Amino acid sequence: MADKQIILTDEGLKKLEDELEELKTVKRKEVAAKIKVALSFGDLSENSAYDEAKNEQAMVEARIAQLEAMLKNVKVLDEEELTTDTVSVGSKVRVKDVEMNEELTYQIVGSTEADPMENRISDESPVGKSLLGHRAGDVVEVEVPVGVITYEVLEISK
Repeated sequence: MADKQIILTDEGLKKLEDELEELKTVKRKEVAAKIKVALSFGDLSENSAYDEAKNEQAMVEARIAQLEAMLKNVKVLDEEELTTDTVSVGSKVRVKDVEMNEELTYQIVGSTEADPMENRISDESPVGKSLLGHRAGDVVEVEVPVGVITYEVLEISK
């Protein structure tokens, strides 16, 4: 992961930076306070509160390290460089599921920002990967675990 470039929107970068700041300033202090309280209980060999606090501390520090590594390899999408000619990371794509005759709109994002519930799909997902490079009017077949879905690209926007 250390040398894989992370592609983010401005919004995604802000979320990661905010999470990192929260972990470093608030969570670290909360965990340190829990450890201090647990230490006051005495005997550490049978102190589950201490073990729990130390585990939480390890998880917080691991997430901080993970975020810092990701932020070192970030490429922020430049909205000015986005084109509406072909689908690329950052594009919003309106597609029609040919079989179901329903329209869907997806935003293609880097894997870090993917959120299927918000129709933000990763450029590494089967659908995202298949749509990349296509133009409005193209018909794209996407191989998914349940078979093949056929989409018609209707519109590409920023």
